[in-house]
Amino acid sequence: MRPGTSKPLERLMSLVLESQSLPLHVDVDGVIRVAHTRVTLETVVAAFAKGATAEQIAQDYPVVPLADIYAVIAFYLRQPEAVDAYLAEQRHTGQHLRHQMEARFDPHGIRDRLLARRTSKGQPDAPASGG
Repeated sequence: MRPGTSKPLERLMSLVLESQSLPLHVDVDGVIRVAHTRVTLETVVAAFAKGATAEQIAQDYPVVPLADIYAVIAFYLRQPEAVDAYLAEQRHTGQHLRHQMEARFDPHGIRDRLLARRTSKGQPDAPASGG
């Protein structure tokens, strides 16, 4: 019974308490994304860590519902060590892939090589970008 009433507490509650599914999924590359979008867990956590509010993150990434951003932040706050470990692993994997790509395709001088290729095909130089 609820204090001061003759009705059981269960009858007064119209709110159903049920577990909500986490709005995260793992894509084919093993990257955790939010709410079936291309926005990553890393993106939301990084913005939050830099001081952004859930509302600011939702404004920056309007494809992600505000409630899902709050759920992701709560997920992070409940297990920051595990999320930070995942993010460190993702950074390590990214660095490894970058080194592999740079070993296969030398990025130094790429602009010059592309301009030389354009010139050899008789195409005019690209306009200079204004700053």
